[in-house]
Amino acid sequence: MRRILIIFSLGLGLGLALAGCVTPSIPIPPPDPALMNFMITVEGPDSTATFSYPPHADYSDAIVYVFNRDQGVGIIEQARPDGSVGPTRAVSAQVNDQIVVSFQLEDQTASRCIRLRDGAQDPTNYCGP
Repeated sequence: MRRILIIFSLGLGLGLALAGCVTPSIPIPPPDPALMNFMITVEGPDSTATFSYPPHADYSDAIVYVFNRDQGVGIIEQARPDGSVGPTRAVSAQVNDQIVVSFQLEDQTASRCIRLRDGAQDPTNYCGP
């Protein structure tokens, strides 16, 4: 009986130790359009936009993708340790283009697609089909 109790205790302890190693990660939230800031520069028929985002602890050192769905171009940069971004390098863009902003941390990616405007983005004006 004592032997069974010892084996059960060891098995239970090992099971609890292993369960602690596979804790699920908390998903990162999608970026808030109201916090996204784009500065649009128009030069003749061409225009570009730079992206910036304020500090956000969930995005610390994330890889940031800014992709223009309408023109098929984008940039990749890394967020700072405080989670802030930019201003980034310029990406070809025009007002009302569909822009996807993604933050990637290891195996998690959170994205939001907006219709581009100068300055802070409209949190209710998302990309269409």
